[in-house]
Amino acid sequence: MTHFIQTLISGLSLGSIYALIALGYTMVYGIAKMLNFAHGDIIMVGAYAAIVCVFQLQLPAFAAILFAIAVCVLLGVVIERLAYKPLRQAPPLSVLITAIGVSYLLQNLALLIFGSEQKAFPTLFHIPALRLGQITVDGITLLTLGVTAVIMIALTLFINKTKMGKAMRAVSEDKEAAGLMGISTNRTITITFAIGSALAAVASIFFGVTYVYIKPTTGSMPGIKAFTAAVFGGIGSIPGAMLGGILLGVIEQMSKTYISTLWSDAIVFGVLVLVLIVRPSGLLGKKVSEKV
Repeated sequence: MTHFIQTLISGLSLGSIYALIALGYTMVYGIAKMLNFAHGDIIMVGAYAAIVCVFQLQLPAFAAILFAIAVCVLLGVVIERLAYKPLRQAPPLSVLITAIGVSYLLQNLALLIFGSEQKAFPTLFHIPALRLGQITVDGITLLTLGVTAVIMIALTLFINKTKMGKAMRAVSEDKEAAGLMGISTNRTITITFAIGSALAAVASIFFGVTYVYIKPTTGSMPGIKAFTAAVFGGIGSIPGAMLGGILLGVIEQMSKTYISTLWSDAIVFGVLVLVLIVRPSGLLGKKVSEKV
């Protein structure tokens, strides 16, 4: 029983990171209706920014976190302006191909700048583990879960209660009608990308602290799995992103422990397929009806 609980805790640790990344995915898709597949690579850039800040610039941990967020926000805005804005009226396939291109561009730039060798991520904070009898809960796991929950609540309140949040919902519903009502569509989408990229930076900090080593392809697989988590929970739903991330992490960890590490990814994606067959909109997603 202790082994099962410890495995469950490990799954929650992994799932909380997926959830944090998925919140950025679902934020951008929910408002701009764009699948930003470069999101995982923005996480990689944020991790490298923190590494440079601590080891090269010799700045403290708090400054490294702020620096990573600033770099990711700037990068997200630049990507949106240069790569996605010209495709605002283009077919979804064109945006998807562009996003994949941006992803490979960021990976190769990181490869040129930092090389192919893994870089050690700095220990930005120390949090003691919580011991409950024979069960040990890592402090980083508790902090990641707490931060993810706080961000989810803050995003939900921001979207539902603030003027900018209402503008985002209007743009999500109908860009043309929102523009006619005086809402700046371009500004709203840019702010959405900035928020999504800031979330990527926060995810990069917890990913780096948890998994220690960073390389140019670091963000690829977590990005894909976080996107899967967002779809699992209902892409466009902020609570759904968190739920999907947590469940995905638990399923993956249980599969690795009790079945096989070789089959874990297949099982994760297999569960996703089954869920979407039963509920195509995801666990917390809403069915969208289109007027013809």
